[in-house]
Amino acid sequence: MNRRDLQDALQNTNVTAFLKAIRLGEGTLDDYGYKRIVGGDVFSDFSKHPNQRVFIPRYDVYSTAAGAYQIIFPTWSNLVHQYAFPDFSPTSQDEAAVALIAGRHALQDVIDGHFVDAVQKCSAEWASLPGAKAGQRIEAMENVRQVYLVSGGTISESA
Repeated sequence: MNRRDLQDALQNTNVTAFLKAIRLGEGTLDDYGYKRIVGGDVFSDFSKHPNQRVFIPRYDVYSTAAGAYQIIFPTWSNLVHQYAFPDFSPTSQDEAAVALIAGRHALQDVIDGHFVDAVQKCSAEWASLPGAKAGQRIEAMENVRQVYLVSGGTISESA
């Protein structure tokens, strides 16, 4: 998979709807979502991942999660190495999220409308998705499904 493949996937309505559904649990559905740093602060420089280490008392951990998909800095660095993202812009963040979905072998499930299968596979990537085992707050499946459907996603009858 290359950047062109990621960009092509973003032309699919199920993919863009699934990205919105991920953002629900990550707390980034609002206008500042692409600028959100874990814990609620925002950044303004899209030229690079902010890489701000934030202590999260609720979970007694530090995190560098940022952007619409709350991608941690080490993951972002690996994605930049693999796909040569030029910045941390909303476009690059969307492409990176598609790469992470593909990395969980869920992209075809998303495209085909196999929503529950895609959520289950991606719950290992996003701790807020139903089925995640990271010990963080998990969004209810019905809420995730609702955002997906309202955002134009379709669910296959065979799914």
